[in-house]
Amino acid sequence: MGILVAPSLLAADFGNLERDCMMVNASEADWFHIDVMDGVFVPNISFGMPVIKSIASHADKPLDVHLMIVQPERYIDTFAALGSNILTVHYEASTHLHRTIQSIKDKGMKSGVALNPHTPLDLLEPIINDIDVVCLMSVNPGFGGQSFIESTYQKVSKLKRIIDQSGASTMIEIDGGVTDQNAKQLVDCGADVLVAGSYVFSSDHPKEMILGLKKV
Repeated sequence: MGILVAPSLLAADFGNLERDCMMVNASEADWFHIDVMDGVFVPNISFGMPVIKSIASHADKPLDVHLMIVQPERYIDTFAALGSNILTVHYEASTHLHRTIQSIKDKGMKSGVALNPHTPLDLLEPIINDIDVVCLMSVNPGFGGQSFIESTYQKVSKLKRIIDQSGASTMIEIDGGVTDQNAKQLVDCGADVLVAGSYVFSSDHPKEMILGLKKV
């Protein structure tokens, strides 16, 4: 399987959201990446359920929903009903992570766990076989358009070793500051999914940006 690309709608034009959804549909992208922020877990508020319902009505590709919220377990049923295909919660926000992962799977979604840049990878070892996707934050979460944290490469390589040694089939997703300048090295280190927001939606030729990431 080749590299997957998930354009982040946090960087889309909210006044023309349908248009940008249609662009992603027509592109070589694989998933829609949707960041849900509550202004508590991260210092920003993004979109809520009505907007996601609208995105789902236009999307022809899987919804990769990233919850940057406190107590994410409260909303598993809601996001399943909205049509989420992958539901990612933060390790740092989940007191009973294993239970939350199982609840996500019970609703027919793939389970994702996100880690902030400072969070040690070793914390995931006991449950790596239960996780479908690990989302490594390569910026501090909360805002789009931030600079990529260079230590991410080492973190990807270490996570890939943990996955291989455990015999897991967990995918590695990179979220934050992904461009054509770092995509190949991330893939070489073991990344499976690249999330790209500003790099795609700030371009005059977003479909070409997506295609370029697919070809790294």
